[in-house]
Amino acid sequence: MMRLAANLSFLFADAPFMARFARAAKAGFDTVEFLFPYDQNPADLRAALDETGLAQALFNLPPGNWDRGERGLAALPGREAEFHDSVVQAIRYAGALGNRLIHCMAGVVPEGAERLAFEDVYGRNLAFACSEASKAGLTITIEPINPTDMPGYFLQSMDDASRIMDRVGADNLKLQFDAYHAAMIGRDPLAEWRKHRDRIAHVQVAGLPGRHEPDTQRMTSLLDRLAADGYAGFVGCEYRPRGRTEEGLGWAQNADPAQRRP
Repeated sequence: MMRLAANLSFLFADAPFMARFARAAKAGFDTVEFLFPYDQNPADLRAALDETGLAQALFNLPPGNWDRGERGLAALPGREAEFHDSVVQAIRYAGALGNRLIHCMAGVVPEGAERLAFEDVYGRNLAFACSEASKAGLTITIEPINPTDMPGYFLQSMDDASRIMDRVGADNLKLQFDAYHAAMIGRDPLAEWRKHRDRIAHVQVAGLPGRHEPDTQRMTSLLDRLAADGYAGFVGCEYRPRGRTEEGLGWAQNADPAQRRP
């Protein structure tokens, strides 16, 4: 049975970050995810989870300097030592928060750059991350991100991500399937799910256009298919609410007939 995870970097954004846990629990969620935990003390995050009864599904590895436009380090030559340190930091946070999945962002590469050198670094860094994560019983995910929302991002399609997985060959390297990003590059989310489902460890949804609530026919059909196929992982609610988060959760009532949460 799939479980909906409130992405606290997107939902309940009218509240301070640490107050969003209680809002998510009150709205009916039992699981959360977010982009980055590193501005918070892991003990404080653990306490917020315990106080609300929430579970942590996933967060991202440190992205580098976000304010300067960095969106991950894994594919960037010359940043290997920093990437290795970031893996250690993320594993430490996962140990405190209890999530078994960590998303590894690839990074933004220069326009027109020769991809081979970046792919070599990416493969080696993913192998390192998977090796370290396996010691803690963790899984690393990689997620294609569309070039409209994130220009220059190294990994843009599920096919490329699957090819990278073949190259790395780690059992604990899985796909993170964001149906919004797939749709933004003209792919059919249902077809992408059918093609790659055996390698997918985490799903995220949002509606088009606008990355709002996943209440469109395309996303509703995908959620129905996930339920019919017995998908037992998390579905991250990584969207920008049109208004107050709680007022836009009607779509979730039919996301999984066996669960109907939140």
